[in-house]
Amino acid sequence: MATNETNNGKTAADKRTKIGVVVSNKMQKTVVVAVENLVKHEMYQKYIKRTNKFLAHAEQNDINVGDRVVIEETRPLSKRKRWNVREVLDKAS
Repeated sequence: MATNETNNGKTAADKRTKIGVVVSNKMQKTVVVAVENLVKHEMYQKYIKRTNKFLAHAEQNDINVGDRVVIEETRPLSKRKRWNVREVLDKAS
């Protein structure tokens, strides 16, 4: 097995990643990350902002509300938690 492969055969480069803003950190080792997408309306051809919330595992508890983070896909950790915080891009002031 290669050094950067996980158990299910995906390498670190193969994992899906998303960039979002932390909206809640009230749970232990878990943060809620809001990810915004622009979707084009089929009829009106305008772009609409869509927001999805993901629960992500954060081993360190120094992530605060308003931080921009990169989350990556991982194995299911609980009923709703399938993402892991890879890094913090910007800290909230």
